[in-house]
Amino acid sequence: MSYPFLKGHGTENDFVVLPDPDESVHGDLDPERVRALCDRRAGIGADGVLRAVRRDDGWFMDYRNSDGSISEMCGNGIRVFARYLHEHQGEDFPMRIQTRDGVKVLTRDGDGPGLTADMGRPVVHGATQVSVGHLTWAARHVSMGNPHAVAFVDDLADAGTLLDAPGHDPAVYPHGVNVEFVVRRGDHHVAMRVHERGAGETRSCGTGACAVAVATALADDAPRGTAYRVDVPGGTLRIVWTEDDRVLMTGPAELVAEGTTDL
Repeated sequence: MSYPFLKGHGTENDFVVLPDPDESVHGDLDPERVRALCDRRAGIGADGVLRAVRRDDGWFMDYRNSDGSISEMCGNGIRVFARYLHEHQGEDFPMRIQTRDGVKVLTRDGDGPGLTADMGRPVVHGATQVSVGHLTWAARHVSMGNPHAVAFVDDLADAGTLLDAPGHDPAVYPHGVNVEFVVRRGDHHVAMRVHERGAGETRSCGTGACAVAVATALADDAPRGTAYRVDVPGGTLRIVWTEDDRVLMTGPAELVAEGTTDL
């Protein structure tokens, strides 16, 4: 059976988009199909899959990690999803998209490829720890609908290859965690690497950048509304934690290919 797909990315965090408005094409979306699509040698190659499903009078983003597991939210993915809905389904901005972490609102950022996503209210938990090899760092537990551990390090190379998931406290993160390693680059400017739960190291993580900005703002005692630049290996995201306790993420979203496949 052949079916349509698109390929897109946000700061090089890449996704396969599967149109499936009435859920007649992919059913429950078998994890094996997700893994086959995301395989970078035998498939299309991606960090995850975004399935576009109609729900009531809107659209639902059914996001799956590259290992086939379900995730609550994806920040770069939702911008790519919005780009798809705008260019292929005729949806206009501002756009409301249903996710497993509630409804997210997307708006344009000028005339270019940039979009701004209202990622909702962060939940800041207590301190925890993460480790790679013999190195251990204190970390801040932040939820952006999915779990994050944000650790400030001296050098991003300290995180090693990130081929394996960093060590973490399973009592704090019983279902795994996204781990961000962060260094400061200047005032309100940081850089990060990330190991994403269910995907490994990726070129970017939108929810992770949001968690990093929140953790950095707390460490800086910065006033709400302060804009943070977060550099990721695939580009740059701009994050603002607003006075009304919303996290706004701005970054590019581009569709780069479309076709049909029988994977």
